[in-house]
Amino acid sequence: MTQRAPFLFLIGLLIAAGIGTATFRHQEFRIPLLPGERQSVWEIEARIRYDAPNGPSQVFLTLPPDQAGLRRVSETGASSGFGFELEDLPAQRRAHWTKRDASGEQTLFYKLRFVQDPDYTADQLPPGRISQPAWDEPYKTAAAQILDSAMPISADERTLAQQLINNMNLVPAGQNVSLLRERYSHPRLLELLLLTAQVPARTVDVLELEDGRRRQSLRTFVQVWDTDRWYLFNPNAGPVADNDNLLLWNTDTPAVLEVVGGSNSRVSFSMISQSRSMLALVDTGSSFSLDNLPIAEQGMFKLIMLLPVGALVVVFMRLIVGVRTAGTFMPVLIAMALLQTQLVPGVVSFVLVVALGLMMRSYLSALNLLLVARIAVLVILVIGIISVISIVSYRLGLISGLTIMFFPMIILAWTIERMSIIWEEEGPKEVLIQGGGSLLVAILAFLLMDLDIVSHLAFNFPELHLCVLALVLLLGRYTGYRVLELKRFSSFTEQ
Repeated sequence: MTQRAPFLFLIGLLIAAGIGTATFRHQEFRIPLLPGERQSVWEIEARIRYDAPNGPSQVFLTLPPDQAGLRRVSETGASSGFGFELEDLPAQRRAHWTKRDASGEQTLFYKLRFVQDPDYTADQLPPGRISQPAWDEPYKTAAAQILDSAMPISADERTLAQQLINNMNLVPAGQNVSLLRERYSHPRLLELLLLTAQVPARTVDVLELEDGRRRQSLRTFVQVWDTDRWYLFNPNAGPVADNDNLLLWNTDTPAVLEVVGGSNSRVSFSMISQSRSMLALVDTGSSFSLDNLPIAEQGMFKLIMLLPVGALVVVFMRLIVGVRTAGTFMPVLIAMALLQTQLVPGVVSFVLVVALGLMMRSYLSALNLLLVARIAVLVILVIGIISVISIVSYRLGLISGLTIMFFPMIILAWTIERMSIIWEEEGPKEVLIQGGGSLLVAILAFLLMDLDIVSHLAFNFPELHLCVLALVLLLGRYTGYRVLELKRFSSFTEQ
């Protein structure tokens, strides 16, 4: 006999492997644990327009970098007659359109889909060497005086940025600020002042996310590096504490849009937020998943992966409860058919076909046919019974009656043959017991297999079948009384 410790170790290993693998795939590939989970998906469309002369043309669009809290799902470029590719440069990603002969007004599209994911993190590159801005007089003196007034009342890089923003937004504006703002924009001025103070800073282009907005433009903010990350500042308000609705589009020096071989270029952004199934957002191409199979095979595997669940129900009902069935795993096959026909039409069709088949089988007994011929005759008769029931159901307007064709013909023939033999050897009571037991177990298996969460987990996390295997092994070692035997052996317990 197998020793207890190694057996329990095997059971624990199977359960740990099943749950551990499912947990890893859930976290790594974002496969939802529950069916029907939905998530808000942002769809951003950048529309580029420019005038092209009769000649070659190239368009470069700077793309948003990875951003913590925002996970990119997909991105595509749409343009008629243009070549398109995505370029991953060391500091910045960009889209590149090319065309040999472009003439007239051109319109290009870039579409981005992403979801807000609090668990998504992105590496933030530290700033490089700070180069001192070259100020001309009298702007150099004005900048120095602004910094001299802000430095004593600041404690670090972020508080210095906040003090400079407060100074720049005073009403009425100071003389030094007014002078500098005649030459520099608000974001650019804040960046230059911080760089002069040896504080890493850069201007960034930001897209504000608002559902249903069209033809939006990018806004320019300022990022300040402090210790280990970049902090975002609105030059007109101060630090941005909540950036969930802000998408950093450009964080490097290249322009957002660059057109070679064209003029009058402009880019606008439209956006919409939609609720999508999380399962539809899974990147199955990078995961070891049944979703990588062709569609036809996926539909087949959605049924096949439910077989272990049905087998577990059969093992439990036979070994623990003690229900007798006609055939060991006949109920699983009936349950699989019920998944196609639904419960009530399937049960009625099954009982009707088996009852008619038993009546015809009684006549075949008098013919003394050999087993193979008898089964072949039963298969032909079952097909005839199913055809008649389908035609009558259709004529009567009972569309559900047509689903009887999903029952496997050979299995029905063998069921009729087995029950007929039981009738002859043990009587009609045993037929009712085993036939009713088979139908009961099939219905219980169907109710479990028909649950959305069971079918979802069985197909999307097939490694959980290791846990089912462990449970079957445990049930296989059970040697106690069945539930239905307790009454039968109750006299022993009383003694």
